[in-house]
Amino acid sequence: MSVKTVEEMDLKNKRVLVRVDFNVPLKDGVITDDTRILRAIPTLKYILKQEGASLILMSHLGRPSEEREPQFSMKQLAAHLSEAAGVPVVTAPDCVGDEVEKLAEELKPGEILLLENTRYHKAETKNDPDFAAQLARLGDVYINDAFGAAHRAHASTEGVTKYLPSAAGFLMEKECRFFDGVLGNPEKPFVAIIGGAKVSSKISVLESLVSKCTTFVIGGGMAYTFLKAKGYEIGNSLFEEDYLDVAKSFLKKAEEAGVEVILPLDHIVASEFAENADSEYVGDINIPAGKLAMDVGEKTVAAVKTRIEAARTVVWNGPMGVFEFDKFAAGTKAVAEFVAECKGVTVVGGGDSVAAVNKFNLADRIDHVSTGGGASLEYLEGKQLPGVVALRK
Repeated sequence: MSVKTVEEMDLKNKRVLVRVDFNVPLKDGVITDDTRILRAIPTLKYILKQEGASLILMSHLGRPSEEREPQFSMKQLAAHLSEAAGVPVVTAPDCVGDEVEKLAEELKPGEILLLENTRYHKAETKNDPDFAAQLARLGDVYINDAFGAAHRAHASTEGVTKYLPSAAGFLMEKECRFFDGVLGNPEKPFVAIIGGAKVSSKISVLESLVSKCTTFVIGGGMAYTFLKAKGYEIGNSLFEEDYLDVAKSFLKKAEEAGVEVILPLDHIVASEFAENADSEYVGDINIPAGKLAMDVGEKTVAAVKTRIEAARTVVWNGPMGVFEFDKFAAGTKAVAEFVAECKGVTVVGGGDSVAAVNKFNLADRIDHVSTGGGASLEYLEGKQLPGVVALRK
Protein backbone atom coordinates (compact mmCIF):
# COMPACT_ATOMS: atom_id res chain seq x y z
CA MET A 1 0.00 0.00 0.00
CA SER A 2 1.80 3.12 -1.22
CA VAL A 3 1.43 6.02 1.20
CA LYS A 4 2.29 9.67 0.67
CA THR A 5 5.33 10.56 2.77
CA VAL A 6 6.41 13.64 4.71
CA GLU A 7 9.18 14.28 2.16
CA GLU A 8 6.55 14.80 -0.53
CA MET A 9 4.88 17.62 1.41
CA ASP A 10 5.62 21.33 1.17
CA LEU A 11 6.24 22.29 4.81
CA LYS A 12 7.76 25.73 4.30
CA ASN A 13 6.27 28.22 6.79
CA LYS A 14 3.68 25.62 7.83
CA ARG A 15 2.32 24.60 11.21
CA VAL A 16 2.63 20.83 11.01
CA LEU A 17 0.12 18.79 13.05
CA VAL A 18 1.71 15.42 13.80
CA ARG A 19 0.02 12.39 15.36
CA VAL A 20 2.70 10.55 17.32
CA ASP A 21 2.44 7.44 19.49
CA PHE A 22 3.70 8.61 22.87
CA ASN A 23 1.69 6.00 24.76
CA VAL A 24 4.73 5.17 26.87
CA PRO A 25 4.93 3.25 30.17
CA LEU A 26 5.27 5.44 33.27
CA LYS A 27 6.05 4.68 36.90
CA ASP A 28 5.45 7.47 39.41
CA GLY A 29 5.45 9.97 36.54
CA VAL A 30 8.80 8.76 35.17
CA ILE A 31 9.08 7.17 31.70
CA THR A 32 10.34 3.58 32.02
CA ASP A 33 10.73 2.94 28.25
CA ASP A 34 11.12 5.85 25.82
CA THR A 35 11.37 3.74 22.63
CA ARG A 36 8.22 5.22 21.10
CA ILE A 37 9.40 8.77 21.68
CA LEU A 38 12.84 8.05 20.21
CA ARG A 39 11.37 6.35 17.12
CA ALA A 40 9.41 9.55 16.31
CA ILE A 41 12.41 11.89 16.60
CA PRO A 42 13.71 11.52 12.98
CA THR A 43 10.35 12.72 11.61
CA LEU A 44 10.14 15.59 14.11
CA LYS A 45 13.70 16.75 13.40
CA TYR A 46 13.13 16.59 9.63
CA ILE A 47 10.04 18.82 9.95
CA LEU A 48 11.82 21.32 12.20
CA LYS A 49 14.62 21.64 9.62
CA GLN A 50 12.16 22.89 7.01
CA GLU A 51 12.19 26.68 6.62
CA GLY A 52 9.63 28.36 8.88
CA ALA A 53 8.02 25.09 10.04
CA SER A 54 6.68 24.54 13.55
CA LEU A 55 5.33 21.39 15.21
CA ILE A 56 2.08 20.60 16.99
CA LEU A 57 2.10 17.10 18.48
CA MET A 58 -0.90 15.04 19.53
CA SER A 59 -1.06 11.60 21.13
CA HIS A 60 -3.05 9.53 23.58
CA LEU A 61 -1.61 8.15 26.81
CA GLY A 62 -3.27 5.19 28.51
CA ARG A 63 -7.02 4.85 28.84
CA PRO A 64 -8.22 7.87 30.79
CA SER A 65 -11.82 8.65 31.67
CA GLU A 66 -13.21 12.13 31.08
CA GLU A 67 -12.22 12.96 34.65
CA ARG A 68 -8.80 13.82 33.17
CA GLU A 69 -6.74 11.90 35.71
CA PRO A 70 -3.33 13.58 36.01
CA GLN A 71 -1.46 10.26 35.64
CA PHE A 72 -2.51 10.32 31.96
CA SER A 73 -1.40 13.89 31.26
CA MET A 74 0.98 14.45 28.34
CA LYS A 75 2.71 17.17 30.40
CA GLN A 76 4.70 14.40 32.12
CA LEU A 77 6.51 13.75 28.82
CA ALA A 78 7.45 17.33 27.91
CA ALA A 79 10.90 17.51 29.54
CA HIS A 80 11.96 14.11 28.16
CA LEU A 81 10.70 15.04 24.67
CA SER A 82 12.51 18.39 24.80
CA GLU A 83 15.77 16.64 25.63
CA ALA A 84 15.31 14.03 22.87
CA ALA A 85 14.32 16.60 20.22
CA GLY A 86 16.84 19.21 21.31
CA VAL A 87 14.32 22.08 21.38
CA PRO A 88 12.00 23.59 24.01
CA VAL A 89 8.52 22.11 24.26
CA VAL A 90 5.43 24.17 25.12
CA THR A 91 2.55 22.23 26.71
CA ALA A 92 -1.10 22.97 25.97
CA PRO A 93 -3.90 22.82 28.59
CA ASP A 94 -6.06 20.75 26.20
CA CYS A 95 -5.96 19.44 22.63
CA VAL A 96 -8.81 21.64 21.27
CA GLY A 97 -10.40 25.00 22.09
CA ASP A 98 -9.73 28.72 21.77
CA GLU A 99 -6.77 28.79 24.15
CA VAL A 100 -5.07 25.91 22.30
CA GLU A 101 -5.74 27.54 18.91
CA LYS A 102 -4.13 30.76 20.19
CA LEU A 103 -1.03 28.82 21.34
CA ALA A 104 -0.82 27.15 17.92
CA GLU A 105 -1.14 30.47 16.09
CA GLU A 106 1.59 32.06 18.25
CA LEU A 107 3.99 29.16 17.72
CA LYS A 108 7.28 30.33 16.21
CA PRO A 109 9.28 28.43 13.55
CA GLY A 110 11.32 25.60 15.13
CA GLU A 111 9.07 25.35 18.20
CA ILE A 112 7.06 22.37 19.48
CA LEU A 113 3.61 22.53 21.04
CA LEU A 114 2.60 19.31 22.85
CA LEU A 115 -1.17 18.92 23.08
CA GLU A 116 -2.94 17.32 26.02
CA ASN A 117 -4.10 13.68 25.84
CA THR A 118 -6.56 13.30 22.94
CA ARG A 119 -8.41 10.59 24.89
CA TYR A 120 -9.45 13.10 27.55
CA HIS A 121 -12.30 13.56 25.05
CA LYS A 122 -14.72 10.71 24.22
CA ALA A 123 -15.08 12.31 20.79
CA GLU A 124 -11.55 11.08 19.95
CA THR A 125 -12.33 7.36 20.02
CA LYS A 126 -15.77 7.97 18.45
CA ASN A 127 -14.00 9.65 15.49
CA ASP A 128 -16.36 12.60 15.90
CA PRO A 129 -16.12 14.82 12.79
CA ASP A 130 -16.53 18.08 14.76
CA PHE A 131 -13.70 17.08 17.11
CA ALA A 132 -11.52 16.08 14.14
CA ALA A 133 -12.22 19.46 12.53
CA GLN A 134 -11.20 21.25 15.75
CA LEU A 135 -7.91 19.33 15.79
CA ALA A 136 -7.35 20.18 12.12
CA ARG A 137 -7.72 23.91 12.82
CA LEU A 138 -4.44 23.78 14.74
CA GLY A 139 -2.25 22.99 11.72
CA ASP A 140 -1.80 23.61 7.99
CA VAL A 141 -0.79 20.04 7.12
CA TYR A 142 -1.10 16.68 8.91
CA ILE A 143 1.53 13.95 9.35
CA ASN A 144 0.71 10.59 10.94
CA ASP A 145 3.72 8.82 12.48
CA ALA A 146 1.71 6.75 14.99
CA PHE A 147 1.69 3.25 13.50
CA GLY A 148 0.80 1.84 16.92
CA ALA A 149 -2.59 3.59 16.68
CA ALA A 150 -3.12 3.14 12.92
CA HIS A 151 -5.58 0.26 13.39
CA ARG A 152 -7.97 2.64 15.18
CA ALA A 153 -10.33 4.88 13.21
CA HIS A 154 -10.06 7.74 15.70
CA ALA A 155 -10.34 11.48 15.16
CA SER A 156 -6.58 12.06 15.50
CA THR A 157 -5.59 9.10 13.27
CA GLU A 158 -8.25 9.05 10.55
CA GLY A 159 -10.84 11.83 10.98
CA VAL A 160 -8.38 14.70 10.73
CA THR A 161 -7.20 13.56 7.27
CA LYS A 162 -10.54 14.71 5.84
CA TYR A 163 -9.65 18.33 6.65
CA LEU A 164 -5.91 18.68 5.96
CA PRO A 165 -3.36 17.61 3.34
CA SER A 166 -1.96 14.41 4.89
CA ALA A 167 1.08 12.14 4.71
CA ALA A 168 3.04 9.50 6.64
CA GLY A 169 6.06 10.18 8.83
CA PHE A 170 9.26 8.16 8.45
CA LEU A 171 8.27 5.58 11.07
CA MET A 172 4.82 5.00 9.57
CA GLU A 173 6.33 4.73 6.08
CA LYS A 174 8.90 2.16 7.25
CA GLU A 175 6.26 0.04 9.00
CA CYS A 176 4.09 0.01 5.86
CA ARG A 177 7.04 -0.76 3.57
CA PHE A 178 8.18 -3.79 5.56
CA PHE A 179 4.73 -5.26 6.15
CA ASP A 180 3.74 -4.65 2.53
CA GLY A 181 6.90 -6.48 1.47
CA VAL A 182 6.02 -9.47 3.65
CA LEU A 183 2.41 -9.60 2.47
CA GLY A 184 2.99 -8.61 -1.14
CA ASN A 185 5.84 -10.44 -2.77
CA PRO A 186 8.12 -11.95 -0.10
CA GLU A 187 11.34 -13.60 -1.20
CA LYS A 188 11.30 -17.39 -0.59
CA PRO A 189 11.99 -19.40 1.49
CA PHE A 190 9.60 -17.45 3.75
CA VAL A 191 9.46 -18.60 7.38
CA ALA A 192 6.69 -17.32 9.67
CA ILE A 193 7.28 -17.93 13.37
CA ILE A 194 3.95 -17.55 15.12
CA GLY A 195 3.69 -18.03 18.88
CA GLY A 196 1.70 -16.80 21.81
CA ALA A 197 -0.88 -18.18 24.18
CA LYS A 198 -3.95 -18.73 22.03
CA VAL A 199 -4.87 -20.02 18.59
CA SER A 200 -7.92 -17.75 18.70
CA SER A 201 -5.75 -14.62 18.68
CA LYS A 202 -3.41 -15.79 15.90
CA ILE A 203 -5.50 -17.97 13.55
CA SER A 204 -6.23 -14.99 11.27
CA VAL A 205 -2.49 -14.40 10.85
CA LEU A 206 -1.92 -18.07 9.99
CA GLU A 207 -4.78 -17.99 7.46
CA SER A 208 -3.45 -14.77 5.91
CA LEU A 209 0.11 -16.09 5.48
CA VAL A 210 -0.60 -19.70 4.41
CA SER A 211 -0.63 -18.77 0.71
CA LYS A 212 2.69 -16.92 1.04
CA CYS A 213 4.79 -19.03 3.44
CA THR A 214 7.26 -21.83 2.89
CA THR A 215 7.32 -22.86 6.56
CA PHE A 216 5.33 -22.09 9.69
CA VAL A 217 6.95 -22.49 13.09
CA ILE A 218 4.17 -22.61 15.69
CA GLY A 219 5.23 -22.15 19.30
CA GLY A 220 3.99 -20.90 22.65
CA GLY A 221 0.80 -22.04 24.34
CA MET A 222 -1.10 -22.15 21.03
CA ALA A 223 1.13 -24.99 19.77
CA TYR A 224 -0.49 -27.41 22.23
CA THR A 225 -3.94 -26.95 20.72
CA PHE A 226 -2.37 -28.06 17.43
CA LEU A 227 -0.56 -31.01 19.03
CA LYS A 228 -3.76 -32.15 20.74
CA ALA A 229 -5.62 -31.79 17.44
CA LYS A 230 -3.06 -34.20 15.94
CA GLY A 231 -3.70 -36.72 18.71
CA TYR A 232 -0.63 -36.18 20.89
CA GLU A 233 -0.66 -36.18 24.69
CA ILE A 234 -0.17 -32.67 26.08
CA GLY A 235 -0.49 -33.32 29.85
CA ASN A 236 -1.80 -30.22 31.62
CA SER A 237 -0.62 -27.83 28.91
CA LEU A 238 -2.79 -24.94 27.87
CA PHE A 239 -5.11 -25.60 24.93
CA GLU A 240 -8.37 -24.30 23.49
CA GLU A 241 -11.07 -26.96 23.24
CA ASP A 242 -13.17 -24.75 20.93
CA TYR A 243 -10.29 -24.44 18.45
CA LEU A 244 -9.33 -28.09 17.97
CA ASP A 245 -11.35 -28.35 14.74
CA VAL A 246 -9.99 -25.00 13.56
CA ALA A 247 -6.46 -26.28 14.19
CA LYS A 248 -7.14 -29.51 12.27
CA SER A 249 -8.62 -27.54 9.38
CA PHE A 250 -5.62 -25.20 9.23
CA LEU A 251 -3.12 -28.09 9.25
CA LYS A 252 -5.00 -29.68 6.35
CA LYS A 253 -5.01 -26.38 4.45
CA ALA A 254 -1.25 -25.96 4.98
CA GLU A 255 -0.59 -29.53 3.80
CA GLU A 256 -2.66 -28.97 0.65
CA ALA A 257 -0.73 -25.75 -0.02
CA GLY A 258 2.59 -27.58 0.39
CA VAL A 259 3.49 -25.47 3.44
CA GLU A 260 5.59 -27.12 6.15
CA VAL A 261 4.31 -26.73 9.73
CA ILE A 262 6.82 -27.24 12.55
CA LEU A 263 5.29 -27.91 15.96
CA PRO A 264 7.24 -28.61 19.17
CA LEU A 265 9.15 -31.91 18.93
CA ASP A 266 10.29 -31.86 22.56
CA HIS A 267 9.58 -29.74 25.60
CA ILE A 268 10.73 -28.14 28.82
CA VAL A 269 7.92 -28.90 31.28
CA ALA A 270 6.96 -28.15 34.89
CA SER A 271 4.34 -29.35 37.37
CA GLU A 272 2.94 -25.83 37.81
CA PHE A 273 2.92 -22.48 36.04
CA ALA A 274 5.38 -20.64 38.28
CA GLU A 275 8.64 -18.74 37.82
CA ASN A 276 10.57 -20.99 40.18
CA ALA A 277 8.89 -24.27 39.24
CA ASP A 278 11.26 -27.23 38.78
CA SER A 279 11.95 -27.71 35.07
CA GLU A 280 12.21 -31.07 33.37
CA TYR A 281 13.18 -32.05 29.82
CA VAL A 282 10.82 -34.27 27.81
CA GLY A 283 12.56 -35.58 24.68
CA ASP A 284 9.36 -36.80 23.05
CA ILE A 285 6.37 -35.03 21.45
CA ASN A 286 4.01 -36.53 24.06
CA ILE A 287 3.94 -34.82 27.45
CA PRO A 288 3.43 -36.93 30.62
CA ALA A 289 0.27 -36.55 32.68
CA GLY A 290 0.46 -33.86 35.34
CA LYS A 291 3.09 -31.85 33.46
CA LEU A 292 2.62 -28.68 31.43
CA ALA A 293 4.83 -27.29 28.67
CA MET A 294 6.73 -24.09 29.50
CA ASP A 295 9.22 -23.94 26.61
CA VAL A 296 10.39 -25.87 23.55
CA GLY A 297 13.35 -28.25 23.76
CA GLU A 298 16.63 -28.67 21.90
CA LYS A 299 15.24 -30.82 19.04
CA THR A 300 12.66 -28.13 18.24
CA VAL A 301 15.29 -25.40 18.45
CA ALA A 302 17.57 -27.33 16.05
CA ALA A 303 14.73 -27.79 13.54
CA VAL A 304 13.85 -24.09 13.69
CA LYS A 305 17.50 -23.07 13.26
CA THR A 306 17.90 -24.89 9.93
CA ARG A 307 14.73 -23.23 8.52
CA ILE A 308 15.70 -19.71 9.62
CA GLU A 309 19.29 -20.10 8.36
CA ALA A 310 17.96 -20.87 4.87
CA ALA A 311 15.22 -18.21 4.90
CA ARG A 312 15.14 -15.14 2.66
CA THR A 313 12.18 -13.67 4.59
CA VAL A 314 11.32 -14.16 8.27
CA VAL A 315 8.35 -12.80 10.20
CA TRP A 316 8.20 -13.41 13.95
CA ASN A 317 5.10 -12.75 16.02
CA GLY A 318 4.86 -14.43 19.43
CA PRO A 319 7.30 -16.21 21.78
CA MET A 320 8.17 -19.92 21.90
CA GLY A 321 7.54 -20.31 25.62
CA VAL A 322 7.14 -18.47 28.91
CA PHE A 323 10.16 -16.27 28.20
CA GLU A 324 9.28 -13.77 30.93
CA PHE A 325 10.42 -16.50 33.37
CA ASP A 326 14.21 -16.71 32.88
CA LYS A 327 14.21 -20.45 33.56
CA PHE A 328 11.90 -20.99 30.57
CA ALA A 329 13.34 -18.41 28.17
CA ALA A 330 15.93 -20.54 26.32
CA GLY A 331 13.73 -21.46 23.34
CA THR A 332 12.60 -17.89 22.72
CA LYS A 333 16.15 -16.58 23.17
CA ALA A 334 17.52 -19.10 20.66
CA VAL A 335 14.89 -18.14 18.07
CA ALA A 336 15.62 -14.44 18.66
CA GLU A 337 19.33 -15.11 18.00
CA PHE A 338 18.59 -17.12 14.82
CA VAL A 339 16.40 -14.29 13.50
CA ALA A 340 19.14 -11.74 14.32
CA GLU A 341 21.70 -13.85 12.41
CA CYS A 342 19.45 -14.49 9.40
CA LYS A 343 20.77 -13.07 6.12
CA GLY A 344 17.25 -12.54 4.73
CA VAL A 345 14.73 -9.79 5.51
CA THR A 346 13.63 -10.02 9.15
CA VAL A 347 10.50 -8.45 10.61
CA VAL A 348 9.45 -8.74 14.27
CA GLY A 349 6.00 -7.59 15.31
CA GLY A 350 3.80 -8.04 18.36
CA GLY A 351 4.40 -6.92 21.92
CA ASP A 352 5.91 -10.14 23.30
CA SER A 353 8.30 -10.75 20.38
CA VAL A 354 9.45 -7.13 20.52
CA ALA A 355 9.92 -7.47 24.29
CA ALA A 356 11.98 -10.62 23.67
CA VAL A 357 14.39 -9.05 21.14
CA ASN A 358 14.77 -6.08 23.49
CA LYS A 359 15.33 -8.36 26.52
CA PHE A 360 18.11 -10.20 24.67
CA ASN A 361 19.59 -6.96 23.20
CA LEU A 362 19.07 -8.05 19.60
CA ALA A 363 16.72 -5.34 18.27
CA ASP A 364 19.46 -3.50 16.36
CA ARG A 365 20.24 -6.68 14.39
CA ILE A 366 16.66 -7.11 13.11
CA ASP A 367 15.72 -5.32 9.86
CA HIS A 368 12.45 -4.07 11.28
CA VAL A 369 11.08 -4.19 14.84
CA SER A 370 7.50 -2.93 14.76
CA THR A 371 6.24 -0.31 17.21
CA GLY A 372 2.64 -1.47 16.91
CA GLY A 373 1.39 -4.58 18.70
CA GLY A 374 -2.27 -4.60 17.66
CA ALA A 375 -1.53 -2.74 14.43
CA SER A 376 1.17 -5.18 13.31
CA LEU A 377 -1.10 -8.12 14.13
CA GLU A 378 -3.96 -6.67 12.06
CA TYR A 379 -1.59 -5.84 9.19
CA LEU A 380 -0.40 -9.47 9.15
CA GLU A 381 -4.03 -10.59 9.19
CA GLY A 382 -4.42 -8.73 5.90
CA LYS A 383 -6.77 -6.12 7.36
CA GLN A 384 -6.94 -2.55 6.11
CA LEU A 385 -5.73 -0.17 8.82
CA PRO A 386 -7.84 3.03 8.83
CA GLY A 387 -4.87 5.26 9.76
CA VAL A 388 -2.86 3.85 6.83
CA VAL A 389 -5.68 3.83 4.27
CA ALA A 390 -6.20 7.56 4.96
CA LEU A 391 -2.61 8.25 3.82
CA ARG A 392 -2.79 6.36 0.52
CA LYS A 393 -1.62 8.22 -2.56
